[in-house]
Amino acid sequence: MTRLEISGVVLITLLCALVVAAPVSAHHSVQAQFDIHKSVSISGTVAKIEWINPHSYLTVNVKDAEGKVQKWAFELGGANALRRAGLSRADRGGIKPGDQVTVTAMPARDGSTSGFLQELKIADGRSYKFSVDANGQ
Repeated sequence: MTRLEISGVVLITLLCALVVAAPVSAHHSVQAQFDIHKSVSISGTVAKIEWINPHSYLTVNVKDAEGKVQKWAFELGGANALRRAGLSRADRGGIKPGDQVTVTAMPARDGSTSGFLQELKIADGRSYKFSVDANGQ
């Protein structure tokens, strides 16, 4: 093999490795993005709920102490976690923009107004749990 052929093989091998590694790096761990040792609870109005794969998202408008609206974004688990909690893509658990909700979540490590949803309580009394506590509840 000539030096040029070896360089070509090395280049192709590196490109293949990058292509294979890209999807792996795109998926994040919950512990890397969210503080699993803390919890935040907020109340507000559903602005948007997005059912997309692999994770869905809930956006909640929250009024701060001065009455200004802050948007909070919450990542939900995958489709199986949502079904176990009692939600389906077809009915979205009856959750719609304008609903009053209380959210409990693991806050983002970067201090932004976002988190990983653990529990969602609707003003009408419905409650959805997306994680278990220390007692398995």
